[in-house]
Amino acid sequence: MVKRQWVWSVFGVWLLALSAPMFGASALSAARVLQPEDLHYLGAFRLPNAGERPDTFAYGGEAMTFVPTGDPQGADDGFAGALFIVGHPRLPYGELPEGSRVAAVSIPAPLVASSVDQLPVAEFVQNFYKVDGDLFAELDEMPRIGLAYLDTPLTGPQIHLTWGVHLGGDERPTQAWFSPTLNVPDPQGPWYIGDLSPYSVSGYLFTIPQPWADAHAAGRPLATGRFRDGGWSGMGPSLIAYRPWNDDGSPPPADTRLEPTVLLLYASSEDGEDFGRALRGYQHPDEWEGGAWVSTADGQSAVIFVGTKATGAKYWYGYSNPADAELPCVEVEMVGMFTLCRLADGTPCPPEDLSGCVGHSDYRGWWSTNYAAQFLFYDPRDLAQVATGALAPWQPQPYATLNVDDRLFLPPAFEPDMIGVGAQRHYRIGAAAYDRAGGRLYVLELFADAAQPVVHVWQVGAVH
Repeated sequence: MVKRQWVWSVFGVWLLALSAPMFGASALSAARVLQPEDLHYLGAFRLPNAGERPDTFAYGGEAMTFVPTGDPQGADDGFAGALFIVGHPRLPYGELPEGSRVAAVSIPAPLVASSVDQLPVAEFVQNFYKVDGDLFAELDEMPRIGLAYLDTPLTGPQIHLTWGVHLGGDERPTQAWFSPTLNVPDPQGPWYIGDLSPYSVSGYLFTIPQPWADAHAAGRPLATGRFRDGGWSGMGPSLIAYRPWNDDGSPPPADTRLEPTVLLLYASSEDGEDFGRALRGYQHPDEWEGGAWVSTADGQSAVIFVGTKATGAKYWYGYSNPADAELPCVEVEMVGMFTLCRLADGTPCPPEDLSGCVGHSDYRGWWSTNYAAQFLFYDPRDLAQVATGALAPWQPQPYATLNVDDRLFLPPAFEPDMIGVGAQRHYRIGAAAYDRAGGRLYVLELFADAAQPVVHVWQVGAVH
């Protein structure tokens, strides 16, 4: 039951076309946008195993952030700082109300290896702690969480937090912050993001370079967003800039509606499935779970979303078909309620695909015949045009994608019925974190070390 309560919350994502025309400023010049070849793979490392839930990374990886001062002992291997990572998720109905705790780990020098057993293992810098107080105590139905460290002169160092759930929570605020000293987190909040749906703002969180935020987002240096499978959040990743403090650095009162700057927001499937206002190549089972605003010393930059892209010839709501992964297995009780099955181009499947199947597991949700771990690259200049109104929020499209399956371990599925097997394996990659000073992008591979994630590392720009 632990795994079933968790499965449909966990991880969500994005696109295919490299050759499609670009919108707005991106079409002017590609000289200053970061290219996939500017990401150099450095290797991976394992997370420590703390023991029993909730003090474990098993089934975790919902959120992660890099803290440059997080490892006070420093590091002589060139990998200073620490990663703060959310562990085993909360479970509803009183089963695990103390889950979704945060721990901090050191960053060992990553290793390119053929098996997880060969990887170095991080050490705990701070143990697991409950960091949100009672701010999100009732949001335990498959929680969706994002973390972002930010140290500003007005607020000092804080870890910003976004929190939502897979289903419900529509009338609940989503944003907060807490101290990087996890045993005394002093959480502040919670706050809403304007009148936006929680499904669009409560999945991932990262920082925007302050000069860009000042120029294009009214000085708002935090970017939050989410993709919820089925397109309820918008049919592609969303991105909203905000600032959760007053002019004197104090936190706003609880339940304040923070002013947003919308940078990316595709049409919601709840408002009609207009695939013309969606991510190109969009499918309902996409999973976009992390992101980062990355840059290089010579001025190249990109907004990168990471996740597991549904790339199959067909996708459907129902179950994985045990007889043949290429055959849909829809929830027949929902036939006629909405379009249960579609081809890759968005057109409905033929009637014979709506007959269901026998012998399936009970892990119901959106499935595709094929998945791939991908990074999506967006041009910040396109997002700037959305902020000014020159582009509609659904118009920007990625100018490049990077398939990273060849960098993953993808061992035999720890929970095959839950996460799928072979080409149908989803939940491949989850949260991301970025070390802006060091130019390193950290991405979690889910279920790579039994139930625990593994951390993969890329150098952005020149390798030091």
